[in-house]
Amino acid sequence: MFSGIIEEVGRVASFAQAAEAWKLQIAAQLVPAGVVLGDSIAVNGCCLTVIKSDPGHVWFDVLEETRRLTNFNQLAIGSAVNLERSLRADSRMGGHFVTGHIDLPGRVEVMEQRGKDYYLRVLAPGGSARYLVFKGCVAVDGISLTVAEVSGDYFAVWIIPHTMAATNLWEKKPGDAVNLEFDLLAKYVEKLVPPCPA
Repeated sequence: MFSGIIEEVGRVASFAQAAEAWKLQIAAQLVPAGVVLGDSIAVNGCCLTVIKSDPGHVWFDVLEETRRLTNFNQLAIGSAVNLERSLRADSRMGGHFVTGHIDLPGRVEVMEQRGKDYYLRVLAPGGSARYLVFKGCVAVDGISLTVAEVSGDYFAVWIIPHTMAATNLWEKKPGDAVNLEFDLLAKYVEKLVPPCPA
């Protein structure tokens, strides 16, 4: 479980297919501290299991399905990735509850500065915007954000300068893929409440 408050932006050091899985190595300074084998770290919002670490790197196995269903298929050496270690029971809880289970990748439609703030508009494909409500929560590349607009298959969020500086959003441009995780409650409600008769 995560909060969507990014701790550090790391860089992809290597990402290659091996015999049993894709191997992802991330260079970082803060997040590897105290990490042990089997710990969970959200990488661009995707919960991965640590298979190895040293003071400046963490390594993960990545399933082919994970690579296919997230923006990991666009990662290259040097790519900036958002990192967050899993929540501790004794820590403050900012953001919102994020599971690290990506629903699907969205596509950046607009990323621009407006005044002192930044405006991000994203396509949520396949009718998935139904899980979004005005002032609700969404995780974009693992970042807990507040929904400012929902229109058809699109939603928008406003981003403060601190979030731009502390995450990988500063390098996003129209056409880029971003990992989306919708609020878990909306998905349970859809499952439990039968559709209205026509």
